Amino acid sequence: MRVTVILCTYNRCSLLAKTLECVASQILPVSTEWEILVIDNNSSDQTCAVVEDFRRRHPGRFRYIFEPQQGKSQALNAGIREARGDILAFVDDDVTMGATWLQYLTESLQGGQWAGAGGRILPLWTCSPPPWLPVHERYGLAPLAMFDLGPEARPLTEPPFGTNMAFQRGVFARYVGFRTDLGPRPGSEIRNEDTEFGLRLLKAGERLRYEPSALVYHSVSASRLQKRYFLRWWLDKARADVREFGIPADSTWLIAGVPLYLFRRLAMWTIRWMIATDPRRRFGSRLKVWAGIGAIKECYRLSNDAKRQEARHNPRS
Repeated sequence: MRVTVILCTYNRCSLLAKTLECVASQILPVSTEWEILVIDNNSSDQTCAVVEDFRRRHPGRFRYIFEPQQGKSQALNAGIREARGDILAFVDDDVTMGATWLQYLTESLQGGQWAGAGGRILPLWTCSPPPWLPVHERYGLAPLAMFDLGPEARPLTEPPFGTNMAFQRGVFARYVGFRTDLGPRPGSEIRNEDTEFGLRLLKAGERLRYEPSALVYHSVSASRLQKRYFLRWWLDKARADVREFGIPADSTWLIAGVPLYLFRRLAMWTIRWMIATDPRRRFGSRLKVWAGIGAIKECYRLSNDAKRQEARHNPRS
């Protein structure tokens, strides 16, 4: 069996070296051929030099690909094209893991019963969580890329997160790759490129497996534990959801192309934000407000784009 680990990176050479050290130390059966494919998404720092150092130290294990078209999805799709493996595993450039991570993540895919697998992602705190952080809510740590469905392996009914997932190579031939209108790129932090692909597979009837033993730790820096980071993340997440699923087809009442219920929901969460006294509840309501603003903005944009396309195809005489 051949396995390719795809790691996309952009201007994070200081973090990248630690992650590559962890990935290079993976222990797999001798019958498994595997490689680490680093996709440099047009970095301007010392990324190339860092990867070259690992190539010298681990001959034949690392490959370096430069992808000049910036955007996470562009880099991911470049990795898929260049990969030699039958199984493609994905990891980000700011995580750490033990030496058995890759084996646990990929071993269930070798029999063909599963189309993909997702592992557990836990926080590696570099400082104490602030009192407003909803650490116990189901998706409270989603902006920190945490994915924890418990200690038991089972079929997945929701898509895994991109920093710890693997798929049979064949699914990319059947379902294309990652959507390039999603995924972070310069000037936009709109994401969902990973979960959209996983959801596409689930909707098509493909089977995905949750592997809690395939564990990675995502470093949580103080710069991410800022309210403005969480607010911006949820605003962009709401925009990505509308971009992914579109304006609901059953929305008959629209204002400037925006479903009326979104304005009602925004008003409700604004009131809850204003009257809440508990720090977590107050900030949780504020996050809902920002998400509502994001959804409204994206609905308005999509509606205007549709009108412009219609005008181009049906010009007035």
